[in-house]
Amino acid sequence: MHAEVRPWVRAWVAEVEYAKWQKPLDIKARYPSASVISKQIIIFNVKGNKYRLEAHISYENQIVSVVRWDAHAEYDKWKW
Repeated sequence: MHAEVRPWVRAWVAEVEYAKWQKPLDIKARYPSASVISKQIIIFNVKGNKYRLEAHISYENQIVSVVRWDAHAEYDKWKW
């Protein structure tokens, strides 16, 4: 993990542990710059969009899984 991202990731993980998201709009309310790829796939912009974090979310089970994250330049190569 890039050192400059660690504080953001720690804060995000702490927040996610207590989040009670029921739908993508709940996430967008807290993270307006997040991109909703599908109901279960959300891309979070990190450090002013310098990095991207892909999370898969099970709203029913309240489980958030980080699938991948990388520099924004690498994001264009990601495939779903």
